[in-house]
Amino acid sequence: MRWFIAILSALILIAVGPLPEADIYVLGEEHDAPAHHDNQAAWVRDLGPTAVVFEMVPPDLGAVATERQGDPAAELGKALRWEERGWPDFATYDPIFKAAAGARIYGAELDGDSLNAAMTNGAATVADEPSLFGLDEPLPSDQLDARKELQDAAHCGLLPKDLLSGMVEAQRLRDAALAGTALSAFAETGGPVVVITGSGHARSDWGVPALIRRAAPDLAVISVGQSTAPNPDAPTDIVVITDPPESRQGDPCNALR
Repeated sequence: MRWFIAILSALILIAVGPLPEADIYVLGEEHDAPAHHDNQAAWVRDLGPTAVVFEMVPPDLGAVATERQGDPAAELGKALRWEERGWPDFATYDPIFKAAAGARIYGAELDGDSLNAAMTNGAATVADEPSLFGLDEPLPSDQLDARKELQDAAHCGLLPKDLLSGMVEAQRLRDAALAGTALSAFAETGGPVVVITGSGHARSDWGVPALIRRAAPDLAVISVGQSTAPNPDAPTDIVVITDPPESRQGDPCNALR
């Protein structure tokens, strides 16, 4: 497997190793890439965080994950209703939970009703503190266009175009939920805090790191984006490129067409 990291947008390529010191780490992934989860587990093991926030865990199951981190993978995955809720094979994520032994686990997955409300009425109508993360402010037109294009591509161009703005609002709400949970985790445990999420949420220009920096500018945040594309379009402080997983065959959009 070939992999490398470009540090802080500089033309520096090094082997994957320890991350720079920070208060909050946003570690991105492609959900179906086991190598990305292995990297995240290695970083978590090295960092020894006080808390780990998972995009894939509902808030009410965070305590369950904390109490049962040492359980066999099959039992922990079942307790978290992992694959029942549509996430890839829990066995590929289990190393992250094992690496987080002793840390408090937080969940930031949003329920369908909240996401549907954001799509219909805007993220600001759902969030508890919309101004904290700028959800009550319209996006700049160029950013909105770029985000709609990304949503269109992520859904294989099959969504009706009039739904794209709503999908962007749902994404903004997800980013805010992750950022808010990370800040709560930091306040409650003292940090460092690790966030496990998709690389789209880890982008430093408008994703979770940007929202954390907006709300808590004194905190040091590092974002890591992992991709199987040679030239990922999501800017992060650190970029990791890996080969695609062997399980990924052909065009993933074919199944949706």
